[in-house]
Amino acid sequence: MNAIFSPGKLMLTSEYFAIDGALVLAVPTKLGQEFFFEETDDKKSLIIWEAYHQNTLWLKAVIDYKTWQILETNIPSSAEFITKTLKNVQQLSHQKFKTDLTYHLKTNLQFPPDYGLGSSSTLMNNLSEWAGIDPFYLNAISLGGSGYDIAVAKEKAAVLFQSKPEIKYEKVNFNPSFKNELIFIHLNQKQDSREGINFYKSKKKSPELVNEFSDLTKKILLCNELENFSELMMIHEYKIANFLEISTVKEKLFSDCPSFVKSLGAWGGDFVMSAKFGDYKNYFWEKGFPSVFEWENIIDL
Repeated sequence: MNAIFSPGKLMLTSEYFAIDGALVLAVPTKLGQEFFFEETDDKKSLIIWEAYHQNTLWLKAVIDYKTWQILETNIPSSAEFITKTLKNVQQLSHQKFKTDLTYHLKTNLQFPPDYGLGSSSTLMNNLSEWAGIDPFYLNAISLGGSGYDIAVAKEKAAVLFQSKPEIKYEKVNFNPSFKNELIFIHLNQKQDSREGINFYKSKKKSPELVNEFSDLTKKILLCNELENFSELMMIHEYKIANFLEISTVKEKLFSDCPSFVKSLGAWGGDFVMSAKFGDYKNYFWEKGFPSVFEWENIIDL
């Protein structure tokens, strides 16, 4: 079987405000999603879909792509989402699902799905690369969202991303001298990012506030001292907390932490970023968060 790989992502700046065009800094993760594909000329017009989580099968579906009927599956709701997405692929592609071949398609998500590293965006990018279509458009019609995660998956690099007035992004060299001082803690409290986005959208915001996050992103990208970086991260965190009128993750869970704690992505779950201090591993372990990663273990830069 032939294979395609897309890395996961971590969003370092402008969570929520990315939707309104704030500049985002995002980085790729070592783990991502593999996509394996094979075609058989058997005149059956079938898609045999297998999805694995860390090499363990969790979803299987057999789909007739002439009628878009699910002939067989173990999880109907997930199979329906895959069918809808593959139907979009058919509409956008010049060659896929146009004949009567059988397609054997297999995915393997290398990280736990509750890590929030981009199980959907890596899938959208893999399918788009395979079908020769625009991943941003496939993502928009299948899922929605700003698209920053697609940019990371596509470029396999750190990116500066902006969703408005139109999608634009560039690869950047984000290699801070203090990167080995940074740590990433998994909170194991997966958030419904759509719920968080809807709450954000319900609140009025000014173009000036959006621009403030773009300015913070530019400053963070150019940081060469951990002290300055930490200060900018705390300013970023408090600006969002004030806007959403909720407590920061540090106030809620780590009030006695001697370092900054910055939410990454949807607030309240997934990952946060901090910097090393004393016995930091033991500190987070005692708080109930044993999954602590150093830069070199999780970031692929």
